Amino acid sequence: MTDPAPPLPEDPDAPLDRDPAPDGVPDPVPSEDEVAAGLAEEIEQVEERRYPSTIGGAFYLLVLAATTVGIGIVTAGEWRVGIRVVAGAIFSAALLRLVLPRRDAGMLAVRHRVVDVLILLLVGSALVFLSATIPDQPV
Repeated sequence: MTDPAPPLPEDPDAPLDRDPAPDGVPDPVPSEDEVAAGLAEEIEQVEERRYPSTIGGAFYLLVLAATTVGIGIVTAGEWRVGIRVVAGAIFSAALLRLVLPRRDAGMLAVRHRVVDVLILLLVGSALVFLSATIPDQPV
């Protein structure tokens, strides 16, 4: 016959009995105070930094600005030129991702370098192809 399971404590928030950690080994579960202190420290670090932390972050902002200019040109009526500007921004992002090391690439680095570059080249090429082959429509 097996021994019955030990009774659960009446207070659900009471800690369960467990073997104490060996001498010199910290408790593997941090206390709530330790977790709160760690989160507060991370929040302070995030709030202090208000600028791109890598050169790739700055280039990402430039690519984003060029894309915004291209979309503005599209809304102004010159959609072929605007789409080509967007494609140029995407091609420059591909070149930057190819050249910059991962630690400096910032938000340009999403996946492996080859995958990032191939996707950016594919999207940029598709935009150039479509802007060149879509016929003008009567208004």
